[in-house]
Amino acid sequence: MDHLISALIEGDCTCAVSEAGKLKDAGVKPERIITDGIEIAMKRLESKCTLEQFNLLEIMVAGRAVMTVMNYLYPNGSQPVSMKGTVVIATLEGDVHDLGKNILQMVLIADGYHVVDCGKDCPVNVLVATAKRENAVAVCISGLITSVIPHVRQVKKDLASAGLLPVSVIAGGAALKMASAENINVDFVCDSAFDATKFLDSRGAG
Repeated sequence: MDHLISALIEGDCTCAVSEAGKLKDAGVKPERIITDGIEIAMKRLESKCTLEQFNLLEIMVAGRAVMTVMNYLYPNGSQPVSMKGTVVIATLEGDVHDLGKNILQMVLIADGYHVVDCGKDCPVNVLVATAKRENAVAVCISGLITSVIPHVRQVKKDLASAGLLPVSVIAGGAALKMASAENINVDFVCDSAFDATKFLDSRGAG
């Protein structure tokens, strides 16, 4: 398992899949590979974030390795059965940047959430409809440009209109993380993807 963790942190996709394959061949269940391997790797990355000893490229390559292993363990777009609930994520209409959203997806899955990705340039009504259909515990919005802020402010209102007021709304990204939660009408504004999982876990989501 230590070899898998090291490969994930180093962002070595080939080695990480190879180590995951060895564990699987040895009878280790995918769920344990996630909890004892991927989650540990993510926690070590989180520690680096806390200490500001990381750069974005490091997170990106580690995230790619994690998703490669997840796709190996759960092919054809499937995800492990989640005990924590479903989170719907999106970059809202007018913003076509999705790097932050993709990193968030990887962190949420590794932390035990089922993730439904509405993609980029997503209208608010699509996000809300998806949250209702999927019985989501939260929606997470990523925004890199300030033009999405009016759409962000609309999300919680539309969720309430759809009878989904208990659903938490989390925002992040360059355009949003400088604002207060009150200012953009969300429950929490996170500096990093790890902050989002901490908030959800603290709320007992799922």
